[in-house]
Order: sequence, then structure tokens, then C-alpha cells
Amino acid sequence: MIKVIYGSKGTGKTKMLIDAANAAVEKAKGHLIFITDTKRGMYDLERDVRFIDVSDYDIAGESALCGFVKGVIAGNHDNEYVYIDGVVRIAGKPANELAAFFYMLEKVSVTNNLTITVSISAAKEELPDFITKYL
Repeated sequence: MIKVIYGSKGTGKTKMLIDAANAAVEKAKGHLIFITDTKRGMYDLERDVRFIDVSDYDIAGESALCGFVKGVIAGNHDNEYVYIDGVVRIAGKPANELAAFFYMLEKVSVTNNLTITVSISAAKEELPDFITKYL
């Protein structure tokens, strides 16, 4: 399952993702992963949530992000939740150009029985159909 949190810059999307990850700790049986491109929020997450700052790995671009996400997921067989904060920022593309990324997320989510939550800095009207189906 894929979920999308959207809104313009400064509307609290990161806080919503952090709160969702922390709430999931209580019910999760598997691993929780939080992927972002900044250290901001690192200390707000529960200890059980694996925090990954992609800037530590020089991830730049959509294809690098796809490969990174797949690699992180492949690292454990019992992942359950994945949170990706600022996918537009990390991929370096506007939301309407991320169809391949969302296709990959859908495939990985179904194959591995994951709940993936993604934040996107964009107004609802700016989101393409391949993203709005996850709202």
C-alpha cells in the first residue's frame, strides 16, 4: 500500500510522517525505515525506526533513489513500513515526472507487503493522476 502526504513547503508534512512512523512502532511486527535527505527530525523518531539520510550516500536523481530504496528494502526480509520524506527534493524532479518512481514503489510495496508513505511538496491540484490515486 502506498500513501501520499502532500502540501506546500512549511505545511507540516515531515511532522506528519514522523508522527505516523512513531505511531506505527506500537503495532509493527517488522522493521520501520525513514528515508530523507536531511538530519532534521532524526531525534524526533522513536529508537525502533531506522533513520537514513540519503545525503550520506550521495543519492541524487530518480534512478539512484529507486535503486537505493530497493537496496534498503532488500537488506531485511521483515520490513513493514517505509517512509520517504521529500521525494521531489531527493529525486530532483517535479512530481509530474515521477511516474516511474511511483510504479517502482507500487511494485515493491505489493511484492514485499509494505506500507510506503511518501511526502510531496505540491498542492493537490498540481499532483498528477498516478499520484492522486494514493491520496
